[in-house]
Amino acid sequence: MTTSKQDEIHIVCTVHAQPEHRDRVGELLLELVAPARGEAGCLYYDLYQERDRPDTFVLLDGWASEAALASHAVHPNVTRVVDQLSPLLSSPLEHLHSRRMSDPA
Repeated sequence: MTTSKQDEIHIVCTVHAQPEHRDRVGELLLELVAPARGEAGCLYYDLYQERDRPDTFVLLDGWASEAALASHAVHPNVTRVVDQLSPLLSSPLEHLHSRRMSDPA
C-alpha cells in the first residue's frame, strides 16, 4: 500500500505528571520510544521535557497513515505504559492530531 504526505498524521501528546511522580513518568514515557520507532509506519517518535515546567512532557510522533496510528494505539507496549502512567498524571493525556501543510525543510 502506497501512502502520500497527505496520509501522514503528526501527533503532539502533552503529558502532565504529578510533581512527586515526575521521574517515574519520564521513565515510563522513555519506554515508549524505541518500540514505537520499530513499528510499521512510524515516521518519528521523540520525547521532550519542558524546560520551564519539568512536570510536563511532550511526545512528538508521526505516522504514515491512519492505519499505522491505529495499530500503534493498541500495541501491547503502549497499553501497558498508559495503564501505568494514568494514576501518576495530574490531568488526562492531551492529543493534537495534525496533517502537514508545508513541504518538509
